[in-house]
Amino acid sequence: MLEKDLKTFGFLFEAVVARDLAVYSTAMNGKLSYYRDRYGLEADFVLHLDDGRYALIECKLGEGGIEEGKRHLAQLRALIRKNNSELARTEDYIEEPSLLMIITGGRIAYTTEDDIHIVPIGCLGP
Repeated sequence: MLEKDLKTFGFLFEAVVARDLAVYSTAMNGKLSYYRDRYGLEADFVLHLDDGRYALIECKLGEGGIEEGKRHLAQLRALIRKNNSELARTEDYIEEPSLLMIITGGRIAYTTEDDIHIVPIGCLGP
């Protein structure tokens, strides 16, 4: 029963993150979307900016989910790099994300050795 409650709480946490990202990104004309591909890779959020930059964002309520989030983001970055290295035409090039971030319910913000930013939800905001 407790496991089901934690899963529900995780969905609620993701909804709060979506709300915060939508509110804070409006000043930059940002738009949020979700990414899932045919390989099963996904990102909880893609934050798009008008100038073409974008961020891939995962939500992980607990510290235990950070490794999984890092793995997802690293796989997406690798897929983009692989696609770009195999291209015959430059018009099919996919820009790499400007930011890879995991928003957590934790208390400490840091950047991993592979340039993924771990950010507590409390750090979002003006």
